[in-house]
Amino acid sequence: MRMHWTGRASCWRRWDREANRIAGGAVLALALSCSGNLRHSQETESYGFMSIDSGYVWARGPWPEVQASSDPDEVIDQLCPAIMRLDRATARDFGQEYCGVIYSRGDGIYRTTHPSPLGEPQLRGETKQKSCFPVRRVVDPEAKVTPILADFHSHPWFPSPLSQQDKMAANQLYFLKIQFDSACQIQKIVPYLDRPDAPGEVYSRRGKRWVLIGIIKPSNKAAGIVTPVGGLD
Repeated sequence: MRMHWTGRASCWRRWDREANRIAGGAVLALALSCSGNLRHSQETESYGFMSIDSGYVWARGPWPEVQASSDPDEVIDQLCPAIMRLDRATARDFGQEYCGVIYSRGDGIYRTTHPSPLGEPQLRGETKQKSCFPVRRVVDPEAKVTPILADFHSHPWFPSPLSQQDKMAANQLYFLKIQFDSACQIQKIVPYLDRPDAPGEVYSRRGKRWVLIGIIKPSNKAAGIVTPVGGLD
């Protein structure tokens, strides 16, 4: 991981240097070269892009750092501590966001994929605009089917609740969306994609229970506007 980050920084330092003396299309070509090379240099046997020019990511499962369980909440509670041990997961402005999914093999037992750090390269490491591509496909050699329950992603800061982008309808891919920050404050969206007339629900994890802290009215689902409810501290 550090090797990948060093390569990324070197490429973008070159971009900064060259941008001072070359113009227009040449700068753009160099930037695109950095992005393309860095995207694929970070792929491993545990995660990668589904095609050369795709923003869709696959990830291998199960991740051995998280114990499988018939209770998805037990899986969710293990996720944050495990991910926060990864490279730069708590490094704030210079941090790394990780994405993955919670899935089953059709057997009612839930597992997670390896967390993927694959994301849009940033021009400067100190930018607060972190992102990783959500996982769209699970590779599990022991599974015939891999239905996905939830996607998850980390933020390398505290406090860092769900962002506006996290809450928009266009970014709800599965039955649940899980997000947590570097202090392991966990939030969950139940978007009810299959029920357009039902409000989405936003929860905060408090100990071993979920507390409803907001709803997303049907008319506000597209924009991801949350109406707070009485679970807030």
